[in-house]
Amino acid sequence: MKAVACELPAQLELPFSRFSLEEIRQYVIDKRIVESIGSTTLWEWLHEDGIRPWTHRTWIFPRDPEFEPKAARVLDLYGRCWEGKPLSKGDFVISADEKTSIQARQRIHPRTPPAPRQPSRVEFEYERMGAIAYLAALDVHRAHVHGRCDTTTGIEPFGKLVAQVMEQEPYKSADRVFWIVDNGSSHRGATACQRLREAWPNLILVHTPVHASWLNQIEIFFSILQRKVLTPNHFDSLERLEQTILAFQQRFSKLAQPFAWKFTRDDLKLWLSKLSAFPIAA
Repeated sequence: MKAVACELPAQLELPFSRFSLEEIRQYVIDKRIVESIGSTTLWEWLHEDGIRPWTHRTWIFPRDPEFEPKAARVLDLYGRCWEGKPLSKGDFVISADEKTSIQARQRIHPRTPPAPRQPSRVEFEYERMGAIAYLAALDVHRAHVHGRCDTTTGIEPFGKLVAQVMEQEPYKSADRVFWIVDNGSSHRGATACQRLREAWPNLILVHTPVHASWLNQIEIFFSILQRKVLTPNHFDSLERLEQTILAFQQRFSKLAQPFAWKFTRDDLKLWLSKLSAFPIAA
């Protein structure tokens, strides 16, 4: 019965995408695996091994042929190491990315504050007041965020963010400033590395593997921003939205501590070895 629960319904020629407890029970009875069994007993048996076929997760298998070495470089930087040598006090690590198309939604009824035994109420209907992009760079070891809002993303807006950071101390006179970025079009490939290095000789662009945004610490900040500022979304103008984002950025930089990043090279190797057990469709 546990083996049945670990099969995809389609492999058993069943016309649905995931099992329910009752469907498993009915299947094993129909196939004469058992004469009868109660739902409670079946649930207890599946629960012993944490088998829950009615749940699922979406994810992307790593397909970058250089996934491990690229990821390892990023993890080393979080641990203040580069090419096997410790970083100096004059080295800094920046994690950067863009949060695109942030809408300003003006609710057609004002939001109500919370009250005893009554949560805050947010009107479902809204008017779209436009959208902006937020470009941010997190100093990983100092927990300081630099950011700007723009009408769109791209090479030019990202270049403005880089200039905003690199034209101020301590980055301007730093020995090296490592910028960890994903493979978005604003900063993709060797061309971006060369372009930024020509403008800022002490800047080293470091790309995460393809489909590995979870390795970029700026995404943690973006998730905090989403929860604390953008949910629920109630802004009467793009100007108000931008002011609030930048004010939160300033508050975060004053109060936050560096993220306690614990995922290491050893964890990476273990994770990749587990993934090797899953076949990837051609």
